[in-house]
Amino acid sequence: MKKKLTPFPSQGLEKEELLNRLRTFKKEDARWKSGRTFSHIYNPGSDITDMVREAYNLFFSENALNPYTFPSLRKLENEVVSMAAHLLGGNEDTSGCITNGGTESIFLALHSAREWAKNHHPIIGKPEVILPQSAHPAFHKACHYLQLQPVVVPLGADYKVNPAEAWKAITNNTIAIVGSAPAYPHGVIDHIGKLSELAIENNLWLHVDACVGGFILPFARKLGHLLPDFDFTVPGVQSLSADLHKYGYAAKGASVLLYRNSELRKYQLYTYTQWPGGVYASLGFGGTRAGGAVAAAWAAFCGIGEAGYLKLTEKTLQTVRRLRQGIEAINGLKLVVQPDISILAITSDKIDVFALADKLTEKGWFVNRQFRPPSIHLTVSPIHAVVADEFLLDLQTALDEVQQLSINRIGNTLQTVATKGLKWVLPKKTFSKLQSLTTSGKPDPSAKNAAAMFQLLQEYAGDPEIELMVLNTLDELYTNTE
Repeated sequence: MKKKLTPFPSQGLEKEELLNRLRTFKKEDARWKSGRTFSHIYNPGSDITDMVREAYNLFFSENALNPYTFPSLRKLENEVVSMAAHLLGGNEDTSGCITNGGTESIFLALHSAREWAKNHHPIIGKPEVILPQSAHPAFHKACHYLQLQPVVVPLGADYKVNPAEAWKAITNNTIAIVGSAPAYPHGVIDHIGKLSELAIENNLWLHVDACVGGFILPFARKLGHLLPDFDFTVPGVQSLSADLHKYGYAAKGASVLLYRNSELRKYQLYTYTQWPGGVYASLGFGGTRAGGAVAAAWAAFCGIGEAGYLKLTEKTLQTVRRLRQGIEAINGLKLVVQPDISILAITSDKIDVFALADKLTEKGWFVNRQFRPPSIHLTVSPIHAVVADEFLLDLQTALDEVQQLSINRIGNTLQTVATKGLKWVLPKKTFSKLQSLTTSGKPDPSAKNAAAMFQLLQEYAGDPEIELMVLNTLDELYTNTE
C-alpha cells in the first residue's frame, strides 16, 4: 500500500477544535481509567495522578540537560536518586540518575558493565552477558546496539533463572550477569543471592532489573510479605534499575538507574571538549531530558510518602489475592506459577488461552498474550480493586464461550494447523501471504480475533520469516497514518 502523506496544516486550528480532534483519536485507545487495562498503565487514582500532572506542568518547558541552567532539576533528580537508594538497600556511596525509561536504564547499565570490564575484567573475544530466558527483551536490544553477546540460560521448574545453568554458561568472555526482580512474564524474583555468589566468585558485574518491582517490593516487605533479597543488600549487585513510572506512580517516561557507588556510575557518563559549541557532557544516551518527568518523580515520592505507598501496595496485593483465588477456583484455568508480587500469568491444559484472550478483548478488557507456556498476562495495580470481581465473572463467561464448539474456533485451528504444515513445502512468498491470511492482514495483539496469529507466533518463535513478519508489521504501523 502506497503511503498517503498528511499535508502540513496551512492554518492553525482553533483550540477547541484541536482538542476535540484529539479526544476523537483517543476513543479507540485502551480504557485504562476504568481499570479494564492490565498492562502499560499503573493507576494509583485520580488524586495522585492530578498532583503528579501539576508538578510535571510546572517544569513543562525546562530541560534537565544542563545542571547549571536549571539547578532546581539537578536538586530534584539528586533527591529522587537518594530516596530510591535509601529504599533499595543503598548507602551514602550509592549513586545514579533518572533515565527516560527502563530500556535506557538497561542500556546504560550494560554499557557501564562493558566499560568497567575493560579495566577490571579484560577479555579477548566479544563480551558476553548471561541472561535468564525470562529477562526483558530490552537486554537483547541493548546487546544488539552495544556489540555484546547475549547468552540465554533456561529457567528452573520455579520459572526463575537456574543458577546451575548460569554457572555453566560462564566463559572467559563473560562480563556480566542479569537477574530480574521480578521477571515480567511470570512475576517471580530470580535467585539474586545465588547470582551474586557467581558474580563475586568470577569477578562479574551483576545487574538487577527491578524495573517492575523496584517501588512495590520494598513496601510489600514492610507490610510483612516474605520476599528474597534482591537489592544492594546483596553484596554482588553492582547496578539496579527501577521504573518510576510503574509502581512509583510518576509520569512517563522515567526510570532510575542506581549504582553501588559513584565510581561505577562514571562509566556511563559522556564528555566531549573539542566541540566549537563548548563543553558537552551528559548523564546518559539522551541530551535533552524532560524536566517535567524529573519534577513528577520527586512529586510522587514526596506527595505519596511511605504511608501512601504502603496503602497503595496493600490495596494492590489484596487485589492480587482476590484475582489469584478467583482464577484458581475456575475449573480449567490455573496460574503458571505462584507470583512473588503483582503479576499473574493465566494458563490452561484444557483450552486455547489465546482464544480466551480474544473473548476477553471482545468484552472490553486489554490483556497481553505470552508464550512458553501459552498464557494471559495481568499486571495488577490499585485501580483493579474496583473491577476484580467483574473481571472474574467475564473470565468465567469467556471460558464457557471458548469451550463451546464453534465454526470460528474450528476455523482458527485449521488455519493455524494448515499454515504450520505448509511452511515446509511452500515458497517463502507464498508462506508470507498465508501468514497475512491467518492474521486477517492485521497482526494486531489487541485484535478481537488474534488467537490464530499467536498460535503461529508461538510455534515459530525466532523463525526468520516470523521475525520479518513482525518487523514489516511494525514498519507499516508507523507508516500508515489512518
